Order: sequence, then C-alpha cells, then structure tokens
Amino acid sequence: MNSSAKAVLSETKLTLGYILDLLAKDDLINNQQRIQLANISAEQNKIQIHPIITIAEQAWQSTSNPSYPLSLETLTKWLAKKVNQPYFRIDPLKIDIQKITSVVSQAYAAKLKILPVEVNKTELTIATCEPFLIAWESELARITKLKIKRVIINPRDLERYLIEFYGVSRTIIGATNEKRDEPIALIQNFEQLIKVGKAGEPDANDQHIVSIVDWLLQFAFEQRASDIHLEPRREKGRIRFRIDSVLHVVHELPVVLMGAITSRLKSLGRMDVTDRRRPQDGRVKTITPSGKEVEMRLSTMPTTFGEKLVIRIFDPEMLVKSYKELGFTNHDQTQLNEMVNNPHGIILITGPTGSGKTTTLYSTLNQIARPEINICTIEDPIEMVEPQFNQMQVQQSIGVDFASGVRTLLRQDPDIIMIGEIRDQETADIAIQAALTGHLVLSSLHTNDAPSAITRLIDIGMQPFLLNATIQGIVAQRLLRTLCVHCKEVVKTDKKAWDEFSKPNKLKMPSTICRPIGCDECRHTGYMGRTAIYEILKMNSTLRDNISSQTDLDTLREIAIKTGMRTLKIGAAQKVADGLTTLEEAFSVLPQHKD
Repeated sequence: MNSSAKAVLSETKLTLGYILDLLAKDDLINNQQRIQLANISAEQNKIQIHPIITIAEQAWQSTSNPSYPLSLETLTKWLAKKVNQPYFRIDPLKIDIQKITSVVSQAYAAKLKILPVEVNKTELTIATCEPFLIAWESELARITKLKIKRVIINPRDLERYLIEFYGVSRTIIGATNEKRDEPIALIQNFEQLIKVGKAGEPDANDQHIVSIVDWLLQFAFEQRASDIHLEPRREKGRIRFRIDSVLHVVHELPVVLMGAITSRLKSLGRMDVTDRRRPQDGRVKTITPSGKEVEMRLSTMPTTFGEKLVIRIFDPEMLVKSYKELGFTNHDQTQLNEMVNNPHGIILITGPTGSGKTTTLYSTLNQIARPEINICTIEDPIEMVEPQFNQMQVQQSIGVDFASGVRTLLRQDPDIIMIGEIRDQETADIAIQAALTGHLVLSSLHTNDAPSAITRLIDIGMQPFLLNATIQGIVAQRLLRTLCVHCKEVVKTDKKAWDEFSKPNKLKMPSTICRPIGCDECRHTGYMGRTAIYEILKMNSTLRDNISSQTDLDTLREIAIKTGMRTLKIGAAQKVADGLTTLEEAFSVLPQHKD
C-alpha cells in the first residue's frame, strides 16, 4: 500500500466495504459474495463488529487456486500483509502478563483497543486490529519513553486477552497487596518447612485465590497440558505446563501466593490442607469451558522452599478411542485382540513412566467390557473413574496393598482383573494365582521392552514354569511427538541418517519423510500431539520352551523377533515413513539395544 493511500486512510477504522473490495481485488471472493455482504455493511458498522469477524463467520472458501478457508486467522494474516504491518499470533505461554500490564493501564488499552504483548528496555510491542488508527502511537511513546512497534492480531484474541491478561494481573496484585505488610516466611531448609503459611499467606478461599486457580485450570485445558507443576522457589514461585512431553514455564508468582494456591487446590482435592510435611495424593473432577468432564490427579511433595504440587490431567475421551486412534497398526490390533479374547492368563503393558500404559489398559478394558462381564480393578491411585468397572484403590495406611486388594477381588466373582502395577513378588504371585484359577489379568510393569518383562519377573522370584502357564502376551510402548500438520515439510530421506537409525537391521527406506518447520499453531516447535508405538510379544511354544531361570534376554529377544514380534523400532520407522514423526524424535525415545 503506497504512502498516499495510507495518508488518506489515516485515523480511519476498517469498514466491511473496504475489506470486501480488497478481497475481491485479490480474487479471494467473487462479486456475488461481495454484494451479499455489502448489503449489511451499514448495519455491521453501526454495531461495531470488526469486518473480518463478519467475513470469517460466512465460512467461505477462497476463490483462488488452490482454495483455502477464509478463517479469522487467515484473514488476519492477509490483512497484515496487505497493510504492510507484522502479523502477531498470541501465545499466552510466552507472554509475561505482569510485565506488559504494568506498562499500559487497562483503561487506556481498552479505550484505544490495543494490547501490549512484548516489552524490553527500548521497545514496546503493541497489538491492534485497526492498522490505520495511529494517533495514540506518539502519545504512548512519550508516556512510556519507549519505541512503539505495531503488530496486527486477530480481533477476537484482542477482545479476549485484553480482559484476561488484565484480569489475571489485577487478581494477582490484589491477592499480594492484601498481605503486603505481613512478614513472609522464606524457607531456607527442610526443617523450617512447617512454617509455610503461618504468616504472610492469603487465605485459600480468598476470592482472588479462587479466581487465580480457576484461570490456571482453564488455561491448562486450553493449552492441551497433560500436567501442571506448581514449584515454590526462594523468591518467586513458578508454574509450568507439560505439553506434548515438554515443560513450558507459564507464569511466575510472588512466593506469598504459591502456598495459598496450593492450599486451594488441596482443598478441592480433599487433601489435608494443614499437613505440609508429608506427600499427599488427591483427585478433582471438573468440567472444562467446552463442557468436557476432566479427571485430575493431585500429588504434593515437601521441598526446601515449600510444597510442590503436580496436577496430572486425564482426558476421559481417551477411554472411548479405538485402537487405531491410539496408534495401533492393523497387525498390532490383531495381535492384541487375540490376547484379550483368552478367557484366562496374564497380559502385561510395559514401558517407562509417562509412556501411556494406563491409557492402553483402560482403553483395552473399555473395549472388551460388556454387561455380562465383571471387571474389577485395584489401582494406586485410581487414575480415571469408569462406571463400567468396579474400581478399588490401594490404601497403605489401612493395610490395603496390591496383593491384599487382588485377594479381595478374587472373592468378588470377577471375570477380568486389572492390577495397576506389579511392583513386587507378592503382587506377581497373586496375579499368577488369579490367572491359574481362570481369570484374565491385565497389569503394567516398568521395563524397556516386551522381552525384558519376562526376565524382570524371573528376577523378582517368579518360577519360569508359572510364567509359561500364565502369560498370554506383553505389550511394550512409547509415546512419540507427532509433526504439526500445519507446517510439516516433505523432504527427501537422508540415506545416511536412515541407515544409522535402522541398524543392525536394514529397514526399508521410504523415498520421502517429513521434517518439522514450526508455526504459530505448534508454538514453533514443529510438533503437535503425540502417538504411540507398540511392540507386541504374543507367547508361543518356541518362546515358552526357552523361558527358564537361566533365560538370556538377548536370546529371548532374538527368538521373539524370529517368531513374529515387531520391535518398537519397526513401529517408529512406520510412523516416520507415514510422515507422522521424525527420526530425531524416534531416536530420543527408543531403548538402545540390538534388534
């Protein structure tokens, strides 16, 4: 856009007619569409709806070739390019809320419909959706003594975050100011831990604290976080979200507020708010803004500077996902179905912490659950409440452990038993006993791969002949980050990298694979979401003949592969070939051993 056009449009709000004319000129809409909306232009301008919101609500496809949806974000990017101003996509995880809201007041920002998004020693970045309103620039530069950088953002985001950012900042300041004059108990060592909260801490039921907690949970749901970490530090508390396996710092709060926020969450989780010296577990069930029910598991740990709280968020929708949606191939599904259709025996799900074992266990049980089957579980703790199961929780304080819990379940006429985890010989013994007496038992175990589960059970004292008689199969799994569908790029496969990955076996090399680029949708990481890879060892006569007290793990793995087991590496290679993930991601999660 030339300078004369800018001069004419200076201090002029965008109108629907103006935007429609530009879109038609760029051949993004046809004349009929332009006339259709132009008829309501006067009414739209009167009620002050931003014109690109009105256009986005039509759900049009562009008339260009190739065609694409004229979404609000697409139109915002197009507008920014058209007026030669930078486009900005707000990522709340990267905004220092307290810093930006301290530079420009809410009243001033709301009046001008602008939003500060970044600030440093010399420059203040201001987001707007009105590129031709510029009079405020010089005034704001004079007030802040900073150079002003303008960027264009989605008008819906401007409306939302103008309220949210200033609301959160005001709540934090309000909660802090209420106790500003009271001494703060800074903790220097573990012995002083019991002093936290005795002075300088707002009440957990204070409205400011309630608002902060509500915002925190809603924010976590929106950002697809699987875990929330509240970590007290010497001077400031830190909040982090785990998103797609990676932790992101979300916010830093005054240390005076961390204890109150933790207490509020402990209260919601029916935990002992007064006891800060011992680890505790709790759970909360809530409804997200979108109306979905979500289970959250809370766990506290005493640290040097106070109580650390981790909230694990479970999505109940995972329970109703099919095997294919979980990442199982057709071959994997066939193998698993053959195992779970046995009337008795043991099926083990193995992998490290956070590899999705619980999800696989619940999903498997959910898919075989029928009214005529009695499914009983013993868990520590119960991860997700499922109405189709009879669930019991381990309570060590009253003598209910996995072994005693399974004994109880055996007297409840079960058809299928799920044991949360086999941790010791006693639990393994009772699981084998249950399988020998005609029950199907599902459980989890922490091992690197499927064959290792057999040697692990022998190591903790299980007799090989009992394993031969009861184990139906073992499923090992890992979670891989998946490439962002909005920005991944197809490239020619690097033969050297593929050969290094596929050692010692030569896996078939695809001609092309995908690599991460990074965009606003994935926070410039190149990845969005996760998928699972599986290694399924289905027991057969050859394997059973080779299980003994002298069983060699490498020999067992070699026999398993020869008799049809597809390794985790083969599963990862297939995901890479399908363009779902990368070699680098596969390398980072696969166990290192010879296949």
